[in-house]
Amino acid sequence: MTETCDFLVIGGGIAGISAAAFLSETARVIVLEAESTTGFHATGRTAAIYIRNYGNATLRALNAAAHGFLEQPEGVSETSLLSPRGELMIAAEDELAMLEAYVAGASGMERLTAREAVELFPILRPELIAAAAFERDAMDIDVDRFLQGLIRLMRQRGGRIVTEARVETLARTDGVWTATTPAGRFAAPVVINAAGAWADPVALLAGARPRSITPMRRSAAILPGPEGHAFDSWPLVASASERWYAKPEAGKMMVSPADETPVEPHDAWADEMDLAEGLYRFEQAVTMPVTRVETSWAGLRSFSPDRTPVCGFDGEREGFFWLAGQGGYGIQTAPAMARLTTQLCLGGTPDLSPATIAALDPRRFDGA
Repeated sequence: MTETCDFLVIGGGIAGISAAAFLSETARVIVLEAESTTGFHATGRTAAIYIRNYGNATLRALNAAAHGFLEQPEGVSETSLLSPRGELMIAAEDELAMLEAYVAGASGMERLTAREAVELFPILRPELIAAAAFERDAMDIDVDRFLQGLIRLMRQRGGRIVTEARVETLARTDGVWTATTPAGRFAAPVVINAAGAWADPVALLAGARPRSITPMRRSAAILPGPEGHAFDSWPLVASASERWYAKPEAGKMMVSPADETPVEPHDAWADEMDLAEGLYRFEQAVTMPVTRVETSWAGLRSFSPDRTPVCGFDGEREGFFWLAGQGGYGIQTAPAMARLTTQLCLGGTPDLSPATIAALDPRRFDGA
């Protein structure tokens, strides 16, 4: 027996679940998730922070468009998904150009002296800071409450999630896509490819041209917090060239080497060498010794060649919709991407500018 719906979403991360929740207001939606639970890969391994100025111009437009929903997530949570954090960016002498490039075009960023930077993150070594900038409005995101609220909303609207349903075949006949999985067969006129690191393999199953969506491993570790400091309210701090970043995390200190290693899609784990090098760079920048790693992990951040997500219908495979390549911006852009997906799939008028929509269109790669 084949179960039918209006939209078949492949991928149960924040991208697929948010699109499904928005679409399910007026359409029948089924989400197929390969793992035993939703949010298993990138969604569950995120730094969980909203930074308005993070990313290129297209991503900054998405960040801005998503803020209102994250602040007032109607139907998902009764309270804001955001809480104060702040982002402090510091630059050594050889990183000044990178800091300038980041600040260019940014909004709401304050330039700070080394002394002012240390006041915000007191274990920094001031003699190593040539310049600094601070985004006061950067916020922590409650990712679990966000994801679970979307799931609850989708189910209230009649949507369904099928886990352990890795797509094995995907074919279109008479205007309908049929996906075969270990959990059964599912069919819909439109398939939404929200498979994250597996977006290109899913496209190949559908006979669509891959968009060179490349998974890149990023590692992170939890360290004991700095002794003698009340640090829970400190901001996230990052080096301007992304050699490392750190933020308080539930009474500990999370540190990442900000690595980006291209890998095949898989259940990622932290690379010991990348982690060791990143922790060394962090230790050189602060007065806190790294005595032990309490736990470590890694996630896959998947990028298109121009580091901008793809969101739109495939130019060659009818009814095949791309929602992928979110890189490290997937959580904070999810509401904007889900809204655009819904508008494009249902024939509505998009809220985003034509330039932003064109920058996201997967057909931009067709002539490459």
